[in-house]
Amino acid sequence: MADAARVNERDERALKEFIAGALGGARDRSHGLTTGVLDDAALVAQVSPLMSPLVWDLAHIGNYEELWLLRAAGGAAAMRPEIDGLYDAFEHPRATRPSLPLLPPAEAAAYLATVRARVLDSLDAARFEGGGPLTDGGFVYGMVVQHEHMHDETMLATHQLRKDGPALLDPPAPAGEARPAPLGEVLVPAGPFVMGTSDDPWAHDNERPGHLVEVPAFRIDAEPVSNADYLAFMEAGGYDDPRWWTDAGWEWRTSGGKRAPGFWTREGGGWTRRRFGHVEPVPPGEAVQHVCWYEADAYARWAGKRLPTEAEWEKAAAWDPAAQRSRRYPWGDDYEEGRANLGQRAHRPSEAGAHPGGASAYGVRRMLGDVWEWTSSDFTGYPGFRSFPYKEYSEVFFGPEYKVLRGGSWATHPTAVRTTFRNWDYPIRRQIFAGFRCARDAA
Repeated sequence: MADAARVNERDERALKEFIAGALGGARDRSHGLTTGVLDDAALVAQVSPLMSPLVWDLAHIGNYEELWLLRAAGGAAAMRPEIDGLYDAFEHPRATRPSLPLLPPAEAAAYLATVRARVLDSLDAARFEGGGPLTDGGFVYGMVVQHEHMHDETMLATHQLRKDGPALLDPPAPAGEARPAPLGEVLVPAGPFVMGTSDDPWAHDNERPGHLVEVPAFRIDAEPVSNADYLAFMEAGGYDDPRWWTDAGWEWRTSGGKRAPGFWTREGGGWTRRRFGHVEPVPPGEAVQHVCWYEADAYARWAGKRLPTEAEWEKAAAWDPAAQRSRRYPWGDDYEEGRANLGQRAHRPSEAGAHPGGASAYGVRRMLGDVWEWTSSDFTGYPGFRSFPYKEYSEVFFGPEYKVLRGGSWATHPTAVRTTFRNWDYPIRRQIFAGFRCARDAA
C-alpha cells in the first residue's frame, strides 16, 4: 500500500486515484461496521452514554465530508442545512444524541451515498497545488479520509461495549511469522531530534511544526506491557496499594471499585475477557488493552519505571540516528503490510515478539498498531502551533485534562496513523484500545 505523502511526490493524477481509493476503502469499512452487520434497532440504540448510537456516527461522517469536500473545498451550497446542528460533535454531547431527530439508517445511508457521488464527480476538477493550504497536497481530502477511519475505530469501541451477541467475526489469522524472543529494554542515547513534521501533506495541525527537541538518554520497553506482565501487578496487590497511584488515580480506583482492566472477569482461578461478545481466557502474551492512564501510571510506578514522555516515545519510534531524520513509520517512509498490527488485521493485539520487521531504528518493536500507548505528557500545541483548519480539531482540547496517546491500535487504519500522529483522551478512558509501555532514565 502506498501512502499520500509518497504519491504526492509523483503527480496529481496519481494522487487523485489514491484519494478515490482511500475514500472508497474508508466507506466500505464504515458500512462493514454498521449497515452491513446490524439491523436498524441496533443502529439506533445507544449501548453506553460514553458512545453515540452508530447511526449518528454514520450520518456525521457524511455531514463532515459534505462540509469540507463539497462546501469548503468545492464552494457548493449545503445539501441539508437543517441537519448540520444534529451532527455537530461540539453542539451535542454523546449522552444526549439518542434524543435528537437523527436520520434513520436508510436515510443516513442514502445521504452518505449522495454526498460521496458528488465528491467523486468533483474530484477530477480539484486542484492540489496553488489553491491554498486547504487543498494543497490534497490535505482536506486526507483530513476527511482520516476522520472517517477515526470514527470507524470509535464504532469498534461501540461494538466492544455492546452486551448482546457477537456482530463481528474475527478476520482470518494473518500468515504466521517467526517471532524472536521478546526483548527487555532499549537504550536511546541522549541528543536532539526533530519532533513533529512540517512537510507531511496529510499531517494534522497538532503534529506541526517540526521542531528540534533535546532528549536526555533513557531506556524504553522494547515492546508494550503484556497481559501477563499486568497480571503480575494485579497479583502483587497493585490495585490495593495507594503507593503506586496518584491521588486522582486512587480516587478513581476506589470510587469505581476497579480491580482489573476493562472487560476482564475473574473466573475460578483465572481471568477471562469479553471481546466483541466472545468470552475467552485472557491471552498472556498479548499487549494489555482497555487500561486507563491511571492504571498505566500505577503499573509503571510499581515496576520501578514511569510512562515515557511524548518526546521520548516519538524519538524511539521515528528518529533514524544514522540519517539524522525522522521516518514516517518506525521501519521507513513507506507503509508495508505486515510490519504492524493495524487496520483490523486481527480484532485483538498481537503477541510479544510479533512483527519484528516493524522495529524502529533503535530496535523498539510494535510502536505502531496493537494498542494506543499512554504517555506521561499533557496534550498541548508545539512551539509555533497554528490552528488549521478549525480550532475544534485540536486547540480546544489543549490542557492538563487530556493525556497524549501514541502509535495507534489494531483498530487504527494505516492511513490514519504515523510516528508523528497524536491522540489524546481523559486519563479515565478505558473503552478505547489503549495500553502502554514503560520507560526510565538511563542509569
